[in-house]
Amino acid sequence: MKHKRNQSGFHHIFLLLVILVLAVVGFVGYRVFNKNHSSGGGNSGTKAGLKLVKGENIDNQGCSGSGPVMFGTSPMDPKDVGVFLPLGLMVGAHVTPIDHMYFSPIDFHSARDTYEVRAMADGLITAISQRSRQVNDINNGAPKLAEYQLKFWYSCTFASYYDLITSLSPRLQSEFEAHKGSGGNASVQVKVKEGEVVGRIGGQTLDFAVYDYTKILPGFIVPEHYLGESWKLHVVNPFPYFKEPVRSQLLALDPRQADPREGKIDYDQDGKLVGTWFKEGNNGFGSSGGQNPSPWRAHLSFVYDAVDPALVEVSIGDYGGQSQQFALISNGPDPATIGVGNLVKFELTQIDHYLSGSGQQWDNMHVYSDIKGRPGTYVQGVALTQMTDKRKLKFEAFPGKTAAQVTGFTTAAQTYER
Repeated sequence: MKHKRNQSGFHHIFLLLVILVLAVVGFVGYRVFNKNHSSGGGNSGTKAGLKLVKGENIDNQGCSGSGPVMFGTSPMDPKDVGVFLPLGLMVGAHVTPIDHMYFSPIDFHSARDTYEVRAMADGLITAISQRSRQVNDINNGAPKLAEYQLKFWYSCTFASYYDLITSLSPRLQSEFEAHKGSGGNASVQVKVKEGEVVGRIGGQTLDFAVYDYTKILPGFIVPEHYLGESWKLHVVNPFPYFKEPVRSQLLALDPRQADPREGKIDYDQDGKLVGTWFKEGNNGFGSSGGQNPSPWRAHLSFVYDAVDPALVEVSIGDYGGQSQQFALISNGPDPATIGVGNLVKFELTQIDHYLSGSGQQWDNMHVYSDIKGRPGTYVQGVALTQMTDKRKLKFEAFPGKTAAQVTGFTTAAQTYER
């Protein structure tokens, strides 16, 4: 009987030990789960759902939760907007497809601070940046005053930004002055409510984009090339996140009628010419700091028009020392059909947008449903290309030449990569 009592006691002790071990394991697991799903700030990539490229940092300090939200307010009142331009435009130094959309005001030549800019949803502003413009105002020739950029986080994985705001709300201006550094940037944690006026704009566009950090665009073959501007990797279609009637109002202002309606920036196809290239050794967007004040000179894109993607375009960062965009004579050949080894001469011409119903040129400032793109008829130069490997490209531009006048590469040819 004594032996049985001791055996029974041993069973009880063993059971208590098992319960204790399970409790410790459960507690540790709970702490680990909470740490990995914490609602606090930081950029280590441990928050639930974050999908970051190695080396990427994000400014979501002070955020909470994860996942997207729905927007109930447009950044600009739709009645104040002439056209809502899609992703993927290219102009001047924007040699690669532009990673943001544009609200162009109904009166582009309006006075500074004419229109209100509002928060789309409850969120947290974590960064306010100021830029002093060294150019003259197109309306009156006077030096332009400072402009501001705002970064919003709605959760620890979902964000947006506004840029080119001409003045901040008094509350945000006060926060900016209290926290700004010598470079004109301020790290803040300012909660805003949906519909709150955060600033004003006038006489220019409002830049706008939405980011989902649980996603990486698939059409960037080497995401590490974009670490200098890594937000590009996470750009998403904003339309599904707007509640009605705002969604329909913004879609009605979008001149692009083809899908995807928001536009596109990631065109790379492995082994094909289509997409974006960087001069070898330029490290993609990684050299966009003070070491290279004109990094776009090393960029090159073979993509499609943002408004009418039926039109092929070539965007060259160094075309006789300038950055310039072109259509192709006869709108071809299509860069998506050109592979390794193909030596191709592209005859370059001007880009033209017109209204198919009337034949009139598009003014770029108002929305129409029949905007089409077409190439010009005058050859302005030649782009000579040959992919030497699925991620290597030999390229040379010949301003003022025709295809018949270009017999092959010269010593000025450059190697591009991706």
